[in-house]
Amino acid sequence: MAAESGADTYPDGSRRAGPPAAPLSDDAATHFAIPNFAALDLGTNNCRLLIARSAGVASGGEFRVVDAFSRIVRLGEGLEATGALSEAAMARTLDALRVCASKIAHRRVAGVRCVATEACRRATNCGEFLTRVRDEIGLELEIISTAEEARLVVAGCAPLLLPRTPHAIVFDIGGGSTEIVWLHHGEADGRNGRGRARPEILGSISLPFGVVTFTERFGGIEVSPAIYRAMVAEAQLALAPFERKHHIARQVEARRVQMIGSSGTVTTLAGIHLALPRYIRAMVDGSTLTFDQIARVSRHLAGLDLAGRAASPCVGRERADLVLSGCAILDAICETWPVGELRVADRGIREGILFDLMNGGAR
Repeated sequence: MAAESGADTYPDGSRRAGPPAAPLSDDAATHFAIPNFAALDLGTNNCRLLIARSAGVASGGEFRVVDAFSRIVRLGEGLEATGALSEAAMARTLDALRVCASKIAHRRVAGVRCVATEACRRATNCGEFLTRVRDEIGLELEIISTAEEARLVVAGCAPLLLPRTPHAIVFDIGGGSTEIVWLHHGEADGRNGRGRARPEILGSISLPFGVVTFTERFGGIEVSPAIYRAMVAEAQLALAPFERKHHIARQVEARRVQMIGSSGTVTTLAGIHLALPRYIRAMVDGSTLTFDQIARVSRHLAGLDLAGRAASPCVGRERADLVLSGCAILDAICETWPVGELRVADRGIREGILFDLMNGGAR
């Protein structure tokens, strides 16, 4: 839920930690015949685009970002009550998708994949919306399954996995759903072209709520301690069958589990913890939050009114009513699996798509 802008979030440089690489001009890219690829992720709350090119074999499979775009569209606004996408929400989203289509055309991409997630999976009028996107904008949106969404999130976050910890919980608190993935972090496999371990997904679950759905159900303007605990309790109840099936807590107790949070909730809390004057992706992505730090920031936000939350530069007006719902879901995850700390990931579906495209396919 961190405020994302093209300049701050994805400077034109290497995806590795540290100072960005020198920008590669379009003329230089054309000379060296380095193709651009585009990944578009249309969620319940956000429309996000990432355009990138490979940084070369020596980079270990990382890529160089050419362009990026993110806009809060709240496509799933009202979906919980009506079961359909509203005209206003579709209009906002179409406006954002026009910007994306223009950027994709300008960058002359060699491959593109545009995916839609929970809002489009659930909406009764999604077919009509997809037709409008195709006819009015020229983009082909693909509604992906929850399993494919989980796979892409893991693929995008894989560079952040610590090699010496054999298991991982990777989660993404979205607008309309929350994806939880349990995986084994295998040995490095040179055949994947990136020289990093290839994760094996042992199980995944898509919880039917996210920050938008919880906010619409419980409210996001005035959130009392009782309402907050009710959100945490509902999320914990939904997580319990997954824990019973996979016995993750046993591995947590044995200190064999790491955790990665790929969600705006986590990046927002990281930005606040770091006291950033504005959201700076390079300082957030790959950072670590202890569960004590998460609890402190969540308590701080819960003690603010709507205006106070909106005044935080890493929350902002558009997300001020959503952030406590995300904190409640995160608290439930942390209480269910007390790993003690998590790695913050400002990456996910789009990066997973790009890794796929750069390695020869969409799967």
